[in-house]
Amino acid sequence: MSIQLRHLLLPLAPLYRLALGLREWRLRTGQEPVRRLRKPVVSIGNLATGGAGKTPLTMALIDALTARGLRVDVLSRGYGRRSKAASRVDPDGSAVDFGDEPLLMARATGVPVYVAAERYEAGIVAEAELDAQLHLLDDGFQHRQLKRDVNILLLSREDWRDRLLPAGNLREPLSAIHRADVIATPASDPAFAAELKAAGWTGPLWRLRRTMEIPDCGVAAAFCGIARPAQFFAGIEAEGVALVLRRAYPDHFPYTRGAVEKLLAEARKKKITAILTTEKDLVRLGALAALFPEEMPLRAVKLRVEIEDQEAAIDWLVARIGLRT
Repeated sequence: MSIQLRHLLLPLAPLYRLALGLREWRLRTGQEPVRRLRKPVVSIGNLATGGAGKTPLTMALIDALTARGLRVDVLSRGYGRRSKAASRVDPDGSAVDFGDEPLLMARATGVPVYVAAERYEAGIVAEAELDAQLHLLDDGFQHRQLKRDVNILLLSREDWRDRLLPAGNLREPLSAIHRADVIATPASDPAFAAELKAAGWTGPLWRLRRTMEIPDCGVAAAFCGIARPAQFFAGIEAEGVALVLRRAYPDHFPYTRGAVEKLLAEARKKKITAILTTEKDLVRLGALAALFPEEMPLRAVKLRVEIEDQEAAIDWLVARIGLRT
């Protein structure tokens, strides 16, 4: 949505804020119950709509915690899946059945991932099936029906200067940061971390380094169906790849054979030697990935997140939830 159109929607922001206030009242008075699982819950979330690196951070935490010998699982909504019932993600399944992000995490990490519209229900299934010591709640900052022990909030300078929906991208006002136990900011913007401290934040600050693992390629095209496509394309070009074709689809776009064939037809005209996309888009493509020919191979760009001073961060997290490693 253009900035001009969002500006026109500014008068509607008070109505959205009113709806948030009503929900806050329902949570505070118990009319919207908050339920607790037997095992600790660590939530990873953000304030804005769209991608902020929540899934890569969740995967980084999986790696760090399992390296300490902890048994971890993931609870997720499974955006876009057909069913709302709680189930364990089958790594050999499809994004239609489980959602692209849960399927990606299940395949990439090997840890159990459970999906349900109500994450509490996913947790109940997880605790009945396995003996994990810790639940990671993916994109859970606003899912307050489930009690969490630690709230990790990803926050950027863009979020800090944004507005509430529908005039901006914020799902909650900036005052919601006080529900967080940790704020994770981009390591590339150290001044923003200092700005948060100056604004009164006294809790832990994690600095995140994001890297893109880009396959070697010549003349390339790139496509994605994510919330911030410009960031994806810019990251590829920053590594010296010449993109002669870019296609941005809506977030969580459900690919069809027609959409893929149209993309390939455009790519052939450009004499492209490789086509790049995100890991999440590759998951959503499913069997359609076989349509990409050998002369224009489809390759996934991997996004990785690393926490600066990670050992200290994990020490703090493990101590906070009372686990021993």
